[in-house]
Amino acid sequence: MAYCHDDELDENGKLVVPKEVQDAIRTLISWSGDDPKREGLLDTPARVGRAWREYCQGYDDDPAIHLSRTFEEVGGYHELVLLKDIPFHSHCEHHMAPIIGKASIAYMPTDRVVGISKLARVLHGYARRLQVQERLTAEVANCIYNNLQPEGVAVVIEAQHGCMTGRGVRTPGVGMVTSKLLGCFLDDQRSRKEVMSLMGY
Repeated sequence: MAYCHDDELDENGKLVVPKEVQDAIRTLISWSGDDPKREGLLDTPARVGRAWREYCQGYDDDPAIHLSRTFEEVGGYHELVLLKDIPFHSHCEHHMAPIIGKASIAYMPTDRVVGISKLARVLHGYARRLQVQERLTAEVANCIYNNLQPEGVAVVIEAQHGCMTGRGVRTPGVGMVTSKLLGCFLDDQRSRKEVMSLMGY
């Protein structure tokens, strides 16, 4: 069942979590081996429901909107724009485990630029969904490329995955790196080398 997010708040201003969502979380607690009626777990189903609503806020966000306001008065600047090491938090769509990492986003403007905070907002708009890192990297790059129409876009994401560090092979400290290059960063070796060097790769 998919939910349309017309959020209802209780008398304390907290999000009302539907009964079926709370029941599902109680079932998971029981299946995991604990007692959902235990004192410490009584309010957990509602808390978890509200937390997941927050984790997945990106489904209510159109990241392209953040790129709609641009600036043309940049004093003739047509060089690289780079926002480096943006922290983000996402969840793996396979195990719903945390993905925690950082992203570097660069573009080569043509005749307009966007406020730098908007690049981070695009990242968070896609990260706050169930994700795989490869798709997240491509979605951020494509969104910027299609909406700003710059000469090139480069996105590099480095992250650790809870589905690998906390379960399965249980190998902490392992980082996964993905990149997506478009336009001049893909076609021109000099531009590609410059942006990757500035990103630290």
